[in-house]
Amino acid sequence: MIIRKESESDREAIAAVTRAAFAHHPHSHHTEHFIIDALRAANALTVSLVAEVGGKVVGHIAFSSVTISDGSPGWYGLGPVSVLPEFQRQGIGKSLIHEGLSLLKALGAKGCVLVGDPNYYGRFGFRNVPELVLEGVPQEYFLALAFGKDMVRGTVTFHPGFSATGPEPE
Repeated sequence: MIIRKESESDREAIAAVTRAAFAHHPHSHHTEHFIIDALRAANALTVSLVAEVGGKVVGHIAFSSVTISDGSPGWYGLGPVSVLPEFQRQGIGKSLIHEGLSLLKALGAKGCVLVGDPNYYGRFGFRNVPELVLEGVPQEYFLALAFGKDMVRGTVTFHPGFSATGPEPE
């Protein structure tokens, strides 16, 4: 497996991987590939990585900046992260997450937030922080990981691209 930054030629493969990964997800609105396109179009993908096996893109992860109501800079949102169903449970998502978090730290990021399963993301150090909220999301599924000692507090806002529900206009 190779993990690398996305290239322009990966765009269709990333969309296909994302659609397949979320096709049967119980909490998906099936807009994740539109979100990635909207973030890309807005030049808001801070880190966008693909996982390749045998020259085929089988996974993708995106990170984009978030704003926090307390004014804390340097925080990012993880998501979406996608792995083709037939390649899941082989450590690809884990590798994408580790590499992405490492790149964020190298960029001087202060921390990362996400919406996801606390049992899965807890393995990476993410935890629920009651002083940090994302409106409209049950608190137990909104998780944060500070890269230093200080945890932020307030309301988090993801990039407007997260509200994308269809293709970007040409």
